[in-house]
Amino acid sequence: MVPPGSTEPVVLECAGKRLLLERPSIMGVLNVTPDSFSDGGWYTALDKALQRASEMVAEGADIIDIGGESTRPGAPAVSVQEELDRVLPVVKRVARELPVTISIDTSKPEVMQAALRAGAGMINDIRALQAPDALAIAAASRASVCLMHMQGTPATMQVEPYYEDVVAEVKAFLAGRIRACEAAGIRRDRILIDPGFGFGKTLEHNLLLLKHLGEFRQLGAALLVGLSRKSMIGKLLHDAPPGERLYGSLAAAVIAAWQGAQILRVHDVGATAQALQVCAAVMQAPARP
Repeated sequence: MVPPGSTEPVVLECAGKRLLLERPSIMGVLNVTPDSFSDGGWYTALDKALQRASEMVAEGADIIDIGGESTRPGAPAVSVQEELDRVLPVVKRVARELPVTISIDTSKPEVMQAALRAGAGMINDIRALQAPDALAIAAASRASVCLMHMQGTPATMQVEPYYEDVVAEVKAFLAGRIRACEAAGIRRDRILIDPGFGFGKTLEHNLLLLKHLGEFRQLGAALLVGLSRKSMIGKLLHDAPPGERLYGSLAAAVIAAWQGAQILRVHDVGATAQALQVCAAVMQAPARP
């Protein structure tokens, strides 16, 4: 599914695996944490984590995003060793047993390096490889990298976030991180960008980013979006809790795909895959004579 006016489909290099983004790909969320906002504690046991990964692959996930530290607003930090203990057994097992690209959701260079050695092919970093050594570790690998925008830190990001022009400022930040990656030797076919919905943004900021999402394709990198079950969906649905945000999340996913998002990071893989299949059919319908 290629949006009108966009460039040709992107092939994303993921440490030896090539992900063709001719239609929006689905990244399934696998949090092996006790405190994530939507599914904390559900998949901390290795067998349950593998079962969930298997289910998501069967439902249509192209990527499994494994995270060992919650990044919800106000979440406490965890040590490097604790994060390694949570994610490495899962990365190794998924890499051994499932034919899927593995993403490691981390900002810690030590975790990035260990996960890449264990079989991950993508780094999904909410801090956009700004930690010391993170850029060098990514550049030395063949993995793809996702650069996300965040204002502040998880502990502070929702304390009165402010922008003069949220779309322009987020674009400028991501453009700068793309340049830093290329200067370090990371080719454009290994780079994704993520506007960071909910990371240091008010509801109004998030809605503006979604409305103008197509502008981010101008940066010339593949576009990843994470809207699934986010608090912005809950606020729009009369304070619905995370488990009751499916329909709103599907609507947001389709809007994002229509505007050119190439990877959708979601919790509800099967439902999202069906929604995107309908969206793709409409977008690929022939032009009027």
